[in-house]
Amino acid sequence: YVLTYLLIAEFGCAQLYSNDKHKRPRDPMPLEEPMFILGNGEMYRNQTEVKMSQIVLPCHANYCGELSAGQLLKWMDSTACLSAERHAGCSCITASVDDIHFETTIGVGQVVNITAKVNRAFTSSMEVGISVSCEDLFSDRQWKVCHAFATFVARRTEAGKVQLKQVIPRTQAEQMEYSLAAERRRMRLIHAEIINDLLSSCSSQTDYQDAVPAERTRVESVELVLPPHANHQVSTFGGQIMAWMENVATISASRLCNAHPTLRSIDMFHFRGPSHIGDRLVLKAIVNNAFKKSMEVGVCAEAYQGGEPLRHINTAFMTFEVLDNDRKPCTLPRIRPEPVDGKRRFQEAIARKKIRLDRKYIISCKQSEVPLSVPWDPSNQMYLSYNNVSALKMLAARSNWVLTSEKNKVSLYTLEENQMLCFKVETHVAVAAEQVFLLLSDLRRRKAWDHHYKYVKLITDSHEDDTIYRVVTPSVTKGGKVQDFILLASRRRPCDSGDPYLIALRSVTLPAYPPTEDYNRGEVLCAGFSIWEEENSFTKISYYNQATPGVLPYISTDIAGLSSSFYCTFASCSAFLEENKDNLASLPTSTL
Repeated sequence: YVLTYLLIAEFGCAQLYSNDKHKRPRDPMPLEEPMFILGNGEMYRNQTEVKMSQIVLPCHANYCGELSAGQLLKWMDSTACLSAERHAGCSCITASVDDIHFETTIGVGQVVNITAKVNRAFTSSMEVGISVSCEDLFSDRQWKVCHAFATFVARRTEAGKVQLKQVIPRTQAEQMEYSLAAERRRMRLIHAEIINDLLSSCSSQTDYQDAVPAERTRVESVELVLPPHANHQVSTFGGQIMAWMENVATISASRLCNAHPTLRSIDMFHFRGPSHIGDRLVLKAIVNNAFKKSMEVGVCAEAYQGGEPLRHINTAFMTFEVLDNDRKPCTLPRIRPEPVDGKRRFQEAIARKKIRLDRKYIISCKQSEVPLSVPWDPSNQMYLSYNNVSALKMLAARSNWVLTSEKNKVSLYTLEENQMLCFKVETHVAVAAEQVFLLLSDLRRRKAWDHHYKYVKLITDSHEDDTIYRVVTPSVTKGGKVQDFILLASRRRPCDSGDPYLIALRSVTLPAYPPTEDYNRGEVLCAGFSIWEEENSFTKISYYNQATPGVLPYISTDIAGLSSSFYCTFASCSAFLEENKDNLASLPTSTL
């Protein structure tokens, strides 16, 4: 038996039975990719989708018998890389990973299921969506662990820089992710700008009495990159680097709390450069700041070979908690930062915490959980803008709209779902799409064609793509109060030739404009225009609105077929656009 075991380990099962064709194991059956039936009856499967299933063994677990977060990151990165390479047809490298929030831990004996697929391809980079779930084989239960979005870049070939083919979304879910990928890419590009803006208004803590010196939490470790740590491109595996970083970050967090911490989230990070076999990877970690129930650990990875200077590979920020016996977060000791650089990291950690809260409560929550009106301030304007545009994109991507009526080339659609009514008005005009976008972007001009807009005031141009207005609309009932709205208008030009122009609207709260007794304060959850360029200078305009109690009275009679006021409104809109299709001079400078 010992000899048989050694032979299997040395040569593999196939060679052991190579002399007996009846006992040779059969080749494994190829895994079937999930298939969808499209609306036209066509069978479809996503060619970029890659799945990995791993059972958690003791060698994958930490001191608590739970799957190490570093090991999970390695599996996630390799699955996503295979998906990216399937689409690109060449080698790909990890460029960045968006925020990851771990909702639950995974125990030994449970199964990790990872799915990755390319959401959208740009010139030489692509976004890969990764979802992770856990499966209990004994109870047949499955639950979500986390999801993430990673950016991969196709490596240059002998022929030069790779031009990626476009992703063609086929299902409603794919169309939604394809559309949102452009907005997520925009957020990645301005991430550093958001941090700098927050730092300018961030104040640091000054009372450090009884606080733990940050120097006590400093960790430095070195790893030699060997062939098992490299991927099939002979570069250090991105997931392996993330696992090493998670290891030193955990040690650093343990030194603050004298307990075993649990990793809760990893902030968005970028790989700054490659690492190769033979590199010495220097990993440094320190607790940047300790909040009441969580702490942020900064970790840096640098590489060198021989006597060459250190090369910056990656920097990441990880949030840890310490859980009690009831799995509740414990109160943590405060940290006393080091002078100069330590205080800078201390302040940056506060800014990143603010960003994490904005992302969690503005971006990550489901649309049905978003409050109608969200407080606006300069520190969260980027995330409100993201949420504004993303909500409109998600509404526009729905495929189950029902045509309610049609009149004079204006079509009215409705969508009833989860006790919520949405409507869409669609028409075509013989005006260039960009001109339509410019004319509709400034809400002050809307009262020229929409009788529901009685008065419009520009409150602030918060950003080149975002403007806040106060809109006054007439009373719905005779003798009732007029309504006013505080609206954030977010504008987006197409990211690619096949994308629409977008003008997204939602309500925000401004302290300088509180509700008053003279007006009923109305709320808009999601509304706006999607403007598509078509052939022969024709443009398709789609107006969407997720009806709220303040908006529904204006459209309910049209939906019921008792009125045609919306048809008249959009006929006026078409006439307004036709009259001003060559009139750029009349547009406000800020809009241009």
